[in-house]
Amino acid sequence: MNHILAQLFPPKTRRPDEIVIEIGIILTMIFLVYNLTRRKKWGWLWREWLTSVDHKKIGIMYLLSALLMLFRGGVDALMIRSQLMVPNNHILPVGQYDELFTTHGTIMIFFMSMPLIFAMFNLAIPFMIGSRDVAFPRLNAMSFWLFAVGAALFNMSFIVGGSPNAGWTAYPPLTELAFNPGAGQNYYVLAIQIAGIGSIATGVNFLITILKMRAPGMTLMRMPMFVWTSLVTSALILFAFPPLTVALALTMLDRLFGSNFFTITHGGMPMMYVNLFWLFGHPEVYILVLPSFGIFSEVVATFSRKRLFGYTMMVWSVLIITFLSYGTWVHHFFTMGAGPGVNAFFGVSTMLIAIPTGIKIFNWIFTMWNGRIRTPVAMLWALAFIPTFVVGGATGVMLGAVVGDYQFHNSYFLIAHFHNVLIGGTVFGLLAGVYYWWPKTFGYKLDEHQGRWFFWLFFIGFWITFMPQYALGFMGMTRRLYTYPSGLGWSIPNLISTLGAFTMGAGFLVFVYSIMYSYKHGERDVTGDPWDGRTLEWSLPSPPPPYNFAKIPVVSSLDAWWEMKQQNQSHVIQINPRDIQPLEMPKSSGIPFLLGVAFFVFGFGMVFEWWWIAILGALGVVAILIAGTFDYDDHEEIPPQTIRNIEGSLGRLEG
Repeated sequence: MNHILAQLFPPKTRRPDEIVIEIGIILTMIFLVYNLTRRKKWGWLWREWLTSVDHKKIGIMYLLSALLMLFRGGVDALMIRSQLMVPNNHILPVGQYDELFTTHGTIMIFFMSMPLIFAMFNLAIPFMIGSRDVAFPRLNAMSFWLFAVGAALFNMSFIVGGSPNAGWTAYPPLTELAFNPGAGQNYYVLAIQIAGIGSIATGVNFLITILKMRAPGMTLMRMPMFVWTSLVTSALILFAFPPLTVALALTMLDRLFGSNFFTITHGGMPMMYVNLFWLFGHPEVYILVLPSFGIFSEVVATFSRKRLFGYTMMVWSVLIITFLSYGTWVHHFFTMGAGPGVNAFFGVSTMLIAIPTGIKIFNWIFTMWNGRIRTPVAMLWALAFIPTFVVGGATGVMLGAVVGDYQFHNSYFLIAHFHNVLIGGTVFGLLAGVYYWWPKTFGYKLDEHQGRWFFWLFFIGFWITFMPQYALGFMGMTRRLYTYPSGLGWSIPNLISTLGAFTMGAGFLVFVYSIMYSYKHGERDVTGDPWDGRTLEWSLPSPPPPYNFAKIPVVSSLDAWWEMKQQNQSHVIQINPRDIQPLEMPKSSGIPFLLGVAFFVFGFGMVFEWWWIAILGALGVVAILIAGTFDYDDHEEIPPQTIRNIEGSLGRLEG
């Protein structure tokens, strides 16, 4: 028993601050269980959420999970900046600092950005293409629960077993058992692999959904720009995640089964891991940023009241980026001795990819040119993106210059660039999407006044945080540095950077308050089209009915809903009561949730090398998949009278 307790609760899980947080987590769980029991909501929770295969509810669960992970990753960032605020600081133990920069990066990439992107997929794409659901609804639910299990396993390391500490890239030999015993890196490997299965399934699902389930008349060149960027992102996922899966599987074999794929003293090759990781890692940058490009395209066109400038060129630039993204991964390790020929090739390819990216910046600017611009919060995020991403892109080109990269690599210049692109591109874009599609999802707007406070605090805090880090990079400060002596000139930039980070944190708190305030007091969307939108989702009521479209629209042009309104044909969304037919919709199922539980048991057993638990979980996975294969009762019929009642209450019946 003592051995088991020592495995579950090593000394690094018993630090005072962590004990306080653990107590808080336990009290929160008790509070939730008590309230669900007192209000008799367990059945509601099972029927409406845990077993749902409705893309709208799955999107909401992705959204809430991503915001929770943003909070967790943000707290990690504030603790890191607190440690670096002044020289010779020792607020945190050095081991905890290693854990924090590892969990911060991993959570923000895999467990915040990815689910927030998938939330936008689920909450917008079926509506935008005129579909009643995704191609594989049950697979969609499985994808979410596999992500949820991966996130739960990873965050569980904080209180049980100890957190990973080898950096978010998890390079060997830092991850090899001889240098990193314990459960931490096992959590990293298992959590990301399980969540990665869900990500690949999501890529398959939305690729098929977009290609096969568009409304009549919606050709590829009539698709909204967000649908295009989601299509290529789904394709990128299918080709980018397998190398990561292989790298993590080999790491798992090294750690758990005594192989030596990356153990250099036994003939292994750590550089093989680095290549495999960045074969995933650089396309992953575009997996994260391309959906935001699509969101900006929708937001800028809507709030400029103009068709997107150069739509065809935008489509081609997205396709070119998708192709070039697989030819740039070596720029992440120019300094590792690949040779001048290899470095020159990948340096040029890195600079080439800036061209199609720059095209889109000009397209958005020309879309706004002579437009009737409005600036709700969603548009503010789009406007803020342009200068922010230009700086991030320019510094990326600097890093693509091989001789320059030899100076910048592993310095705070790289940290500033990375955050400049991923916050300024991905996070700004996804926040624009959250504000833009929130009324469609929930039926009310987020408060605009509070949203502006959030925007300005976060935006100003962002620049205060990361601009000094460029200077620190030029001054020689390396990343992952635990503390530093005085007299190097680093003190003031680090202090300013920390103040900026806390300003961003204050902005996030305003955002959380705004969500709670708007739930009760937000402006209700009674029209279904609060922004005077251009695409098909704005032809639906807010929130949409369970079947989305009682009558599938026919598309005759780009910006289909806008064109219908301009031609006074918006009445086509109405349906004659006599024309309503029964609709077959996917039926709720407990199989995806139970599959997630089985994967959790398997992952937990593997983390601690408790093989009987791992085998039990694996058998559960196989049994549930087999049971799902023979479950043919997976659809239910919505009778015409139910549809008439819903459409009548929404005022969408003819006559």
